[in-house]
Amino acid sequence: MKITEQVKELIALTLREDIGNGDHSSLSCIPAEAQGDMKLLIKQDGVLAGVDVAREVLRQVDENIRMDLLLPDGTLVHKGDIAFTLHGSSRNMLTAERTLLNFMQRMSGIATTTHEYVDLVRDTNVTLLDTRKTTPNMRIFEKYAVTVGGAQNHRFGLFDMMMLKDNHIDFAGGIEKAIDAANKYLKDNNMQLNIEIETRSLDDVRRVLEHGGVQRIMFDNFTPDMIREGVKMVDHRMETEASGGIVKETLHDYAVTGVDFISVGAFTHQIKSLDMSLKAV
Repeated sequence: MKITEQVKELIALTLREDIGNGDHSSLSCIPAEAQGDMKLLIKQDGVLAGVDVAREVLRQVDENIRMDLLLPDGTLVHKGDIAFTLHGSSRNMLTAERTLLNFMQRMSGIATTTHEYVDLVRDTNVTLLDTRKTTPNMRIFEKYAVTVGGAQNHRFGLFDMMMLKDNHIDFAGGIEKAIDAANKYLKDNNMQLNIEIETRSLDDVRRVLEHGGVQRIMFDNFTPDMIREGVKMVDHRMETEASGGIVKETLHDYAVTGVDFISVGAFTHQIKSLDMSLKAV
């Protein structure tokens, strides 16, 4: 993961939240000069993610802590594996411990969940996407973890793609008015963004196709049979995406409809952190 200034700032805020005016547990019982070794122990099978974030957490706490990496991001890990070892100030490694684990456990949980979904549709041509259903201020980490798991990122936020959802359409006064307003906005502001529009019925799909002006049609809460019909109607004139109520048990049924993309909110908002711990050697 690229450690940008934004990433550094978010990690710094997280450390500040945890440390406050000092790690008094470690300060009270561990001598300042004490040196030690630790290991990141994997306690559950899954996909590893967040190693670079862990390295930056350690750097911000104590740049003299040495990490010896054994398993990189994307590794299929198993219970009992050791991802890396650390050597340095015993106090400072303990101060960094919880923040490091919070990032890595959640990121690895997202990568693991994503990998499980991707595995289910490897025999199809569909591309799985994440959504904006992320933890506040954790989006950059969580969306990276999705890519480690093998899926792709949808838009990062409200600013890098237009998505005209049901509420936009209703407030704008209809599908055609929403599309026209979005395109006028882009022209007036000299902007180039792709436009995706949500449809709630096959009649909505027909209206979008007749009107034009968008690059992608989303089939929202359609059944697989409805999506199959919608894909046939679109006939490659626009990209197609399925979304809404798609779970593991039904994912493959949607993937074989011919739709280009399936967006899965569960990648980031219905996951379990991967169990791991940082242990003294």
